[in-house]
Amino acid sequence: MKALFIVYNQAQTEKVEYLFDKLNIRGFTRWTDLTGRGSVDGPPHMNTHTWPEQNTARLTVVEDELVEPVLEGVKRLDEVNKDVGIRAFVWNIESMY
Repeated sequence: MKALFIVYNQAQTEKVEYLFDKLNIRGFTRWTDLTGRGSVDGPPHMNTHTWPEQNTARLTVVEDELVEPVLEGVKRLDEVNKDVGIRAFVWNIESMY
């Protein structure tokens, strides 16, 4: 099992929902109205007058075989519009109840 943490511009919400639905990923936790700045490039998303955009994040725990399809979907979304921004991070899950 792996945990996938995906942070994205709120404008990507419907596309991320579509990706989860397409891969039959039902369970997740979503955080909205997040602010931040990417470590490589892209504009800050600070929910301010100067930097008005905001981020959303999702955390899901999936079987190992779903990791690559999710990462491929995230990569495709990022390639369509690099300025909008989306990143995914993967962690091992030791145990789960």
